[in-house]
Amino acid sequence: MTTTVDIGTLIVSTPGVCGGRPRIAGRRLSVQQIAVLSKQGLSPQEIVREYEGLTLAQVHAGLAYYYANTEEIEAYLAQEKAEYDRLVAESINLSK
Repeated sequence: MTTTVDIGTLIVSTPGVCGGRPRIAGRRLSVQQIAVLSKQGLSPQEIVREYEGLTLAQVHAGLAYYYANTEEIEAYLAQEKAEYDRLVAESINLSK
């Protein structure tokens, strides 16, 4: 007998896990991480190979969430880049 998966259960947001950002249910892999890997040119199949136990359905759910909520995920990515840039600048200033 085949088990049907409710795709709405594949992505969750939990306060305190991954900063409360959307992630793959049962994992600490965020939608934004999947989006970044995809933007770097990895196919869904390649992403699955990178993360043991990750399924193709989970990757596609993450990508679907990203495409349905691009503005939200891109805002998270911009926040992370701004924090990275701030830390780099701080590190450079400390080394002078």
